[in-house]
Amino acid sequence: MYILGIESSCDETAVAVVRDGREVLSSVIASSAAEQNLYGGVVPEIASRRHIENISATARLALEQANLPLDAIDAVAVTFAPGLIGAVLVGVNFAKGLAFGAGKPLVPVHHLRGHVAALYLAHPDLKPPFLCMVASGGHSHIVRVEDYTHFQVLGRTVDDAAGEAFDKVSRTLRLGYPGGPAVSKAALSGNPKAYKLPVPHVEGRYNVSFSGLKTAVLNVVNQAKMKDEEISVPDLAASFEWRITEILADKLLLAAKDTGADTICLAGGVGANHLLRSQLEEGAKKMGARLCMPELKYCGDNAAMIAAQAYYEYLAGNIAGPRLNGLATLPIDYSPAELD
Repeated sequence: MYILGIESSCDETAVAVVRDGREVLSSVIASSAAEQNLYGGVVPEIASRRHIENISATARLALEQANLPLDAIDAVAVTFAPGLIGAVLVGVNFAKGLAFGAGKPLVPVHHLRGHVAALYLAHPDLKPPFLCMVASGGHSHIVRVEDYTHFQVLGRTVDDAAGEAFDKVSRTLRLGYPGGPAVSKAALSGNPKAYKLPVPHVEGRYNVSFSGLKTAVLNVVNQAKMKDEEISVPDLAASFEWRITEILADKLLLAAKDTGADTICLAGGVGANHLLRSQLEEGAKKMGARLCMPELKYCGDNAAMIAAQAYYEYLAGNIAGPRLNGLATLPIDYSPAELD
């Protein structure tokens, strides 16, 4: 089954073609990240405008690279939630027009479920149930993937997401956008023990909180300015990266230990962080658990993961009609009945 997936929830305009939820035939991304960097972060209106400008050409190129005509596509899938609502609506409206004009089923896909499905592209033998941390710019969740379309949330951030914290710390240190890669690059030459940063307290055994950690970095910078002292950007970046990845890894490994999970997974944009990946590799090895992570190119927002998840949503009968709307927020464990 060939599914054309469309992703436009933030600043990437992405279209991909995936066969049977596992094989990527094409994956095309037009990103406005370089332009967003001029403003220190995503400007929603600019992101929406770039989606409008790029989406048609991106879809055409994805079909060309897959060497398939639109008639050969079995279904059109699109991220309908959550995300920047203007950006999401561009993808949803384009997908509705494409699907109904071509007479194809329209499959709505939750963005975070898509991140989980990126695992299936790298691990063709991976099947639920398994435990997964989804860490990205807007979300930090620990979920038990019961099956392909049923999820149980065990823990989540109570304030800032991990990726959001990376972006804000990067802005504070004037390292640029997106913050994750910028902070990691600066941290390469830093000492992760140079600055003692807190582990924020949070209620809920598997919940996380990063607002206080972000504020602690800001306080270090502001106090240095008031005292007319220099800070070591590499050291502060390394100290922050070590602390936040340590928190994420510890929480996921704790949940795995408590639940007896023998397969643990990492997904989402923050899943590309080399330090987090190595910490989880070490922890999983000690536990004797299997660790699955996406290829780096499928950690960030892309449409291949949307098309992959759409395959399973389609099999479960989750098909949308012409009234499909975009949503800025929606939990990963939603029921399709809630949308009716």
